[in-house]
Amino acid sequence: MRSIAFGIPTGVVALLTLVVCGCTSVRLNFFTGKTEPLRECLLDGSAREKVLVISVEGMIANHADFSLVAEHPGNLENIVAQLECAERDADIKAVLLKIDSPGGLVTASDILYNEINSFKQRTGRTVVVSMMDFATSGAYMAALPANLITAHPTTVTGSVGCVFLRPQFSGLMQKIGIGMDVSKSGENKDMGSPFRPATADEDKLFQGVIQKLNAKFMEALRKHRTIGEDDMRLIGTARVFLAEEALKLGMIDRICYLDEAIAQAKSLAGIPEDARVVVYRRKFYPNDNIYNTSTSRSEGGRISLVDMPALRSLGAVKGGFYYAWPGALAER
Repeated sequence: MRSIAFGIPTGVVALLTLVVCGCTSVRLNFFTGKTEPLRECLLDGSAREKVLVISVEGMIANHADFSLVAEHPGNLENIVAQLECAERDADIKAVLLKIDSPGGLVTASDILYNEINSFKQRTGRTVVVSMMDFATSGAYMAALPANLITAHPTTVTGSVGCVFLRPQFSGLMQKIGIGMDVSKSGENKDMGSPFRPATADEDKLFQGVIQKLNAKFMEALRKHRTIGEDDMRLIGTARVFLAEEALKLGMIDRICYLDEAIAQAKSLAGIPEDARVVVYRRKFYPNDNIYNTSTSRSEGGRISLVDMPALRSLGAVKGGFYYAWPGALAER
């Protein structure tokens, strides 16, 4: 049998054929995606009141994730959808944001920050953050409106600031003997082009934009956290910090594990210890628990026909302005 249909491997075609024809009992669900509704799943507890756990995972962006046969929501879209569901449920008294993200695009990060802040102001619900591996830059910005920010003992946070990332191909083009002719309407029309180095004047223009976007981030930090000026200057260097350092600087409120953060959310919301802990999923998971970050994968996990993480990571980082820690982008 030859490979057919957009380069799908022969083995996959054969397996799909068997499933469609009813010749096998293998259960596959390729089509779980953003068209599936969010459903509440109970993880723990029995009281009427609820704590909703929402995962904020990966680079913060507002683009969908496409697989071979389904479209999956971008994380910004997914988080906002869960907040909207939570707002309609009066029994949800607290939201715990489980953050594991290096940050993301400036606009997407700012939108997420605003959505969380607005949700808290509109509803009066308690919002608690539990940081996992990373909660840097735009992900830390999204945490700022919370009533309580906690971090895992090994969390890396910080990287407060803005960076402009852009590919640069001019050196490679010179080596292989090709160039790019450009006709433009103004002297700055092609600034940031990957086909030539930036001029000194262009670097100054970019730096001006970066400083204004950084000032917006620092303004949000001052609004939500009480931090002395000396510590603000250290944070403003955009370095990263381990949880203990972040606690001393006043960037976070407590170091604890996820289950302790959930207990803190219940306490702050004034609800019983046996309040239900719930999540929103698009599929049911046997043996589900608070460490499951997925909302849309099938019971057996999403099947990837070609799994090349390095290429996926490179493709995910587009040129642009980021509230992100570049050191973690390639791993998310």
